[in-house]
Amino acid sequence: MAKKEFTLAVELREKLGTTGAHALRAAGKVPAVLYGHGVVPEHVAIDARTFDELLVRAGRNAILTLSGGSKKVQTALIREIQRHPVSRRVVHADLQRVSADETIDARLAIVTIGVAEGVRNAGAVMDVLTHELEVAGPASRIPEQIDVDVTQLGIHEHITAGEIPLPQGFRLLTAPETVIVSIEPSRTARELEETVAAPAEEAAEPQVAGAGETTAPEAE
Repeated sequence: MAKKEFTLAVELREKLGTTGAHALRAAGKVPAVLYGHGVVPEHVAIDARTFDELLVRAGRNAILTLSGGSKKVQTALIREIQRHPVSRRVVHADLQRVSADETIDARLAIVTIGVAEGVRNAGAVMDVLTHELEVAGPASRIPEQIDVDVTQLGIHEHITAGEIPLPQGFRLLTAPETVIVSIEPSRTARELEETVAAPAEEAAEPQVAGAGETTAPEAE
């Protein structure tokens, strides 16, 4: 299935700095920087509502065809988004120029699929320790996420980055030994295991001389 094409209109920014950025946001626009391919970075502005809708439809890894700016047509990826800590609205974006056949680095969200055997049958819990994989591959085929099947994982078992199959033409940049998902006993089960494993002598009551016991006479 062919990937959908997404377009985004940008306009060159005339006023830079904090004052200019505040004015853009007040006018319903997002200040952004377009960089890459050895070209001087361009300071551009994007319609905020259009950009929000695009993020929902296209995600973070889709190639965007840009209209406006210094060139007639450019293609780019969304590389960084800054959001307001309270309102969560986008306040700044970084866009990187790319071509469809270019190999780029990307971070892919990890999505677990299924219910682990250890969770299903042993009452264990699943810990997702790493939420993204860093990979390198063709810009035109960067997926939005990587699915990881956990159904066969038993208790005390895990999946590392090197065990996750990648799309053809991609290579892993994350350290292969990085643990992605692990299945561990629940807190209650761990406490029970620790109780059972405690040495018997630690659980025994100390015996007191005179309470059903006699002491040997001291040697003279």
